[in-house]
Amino acid sequence: MAGAASSGFVLGVFAFLLGIAGIAAAIRRRRGRERYPETYAATGGIIYTAVSAGCGVVLLLGGLGLMILALAFKK
Repeated sequence: MAGAASSGFVLGVFAFLLGIAGIAAAIRRRRGRERYPETYAATGGIIYTAVSAGCGVVLLLGGLGLMILALAFKK
């Protein structure tokens, strides 16, 4: 793989890794906020965690899609 396909693949890997990190950060943040129920409820509770994890999933799937496209269109 060379040229434009390799840069797309690398960008896909980067987005995939960012997605995994985003999901892990959302779960870690939720565990940290459970210690203070009032603060957790005031900052959105489980909805905040779901939205944060959802953004991570979008990055994960987008990265996977970029990697597949880069492999499909390699020259």
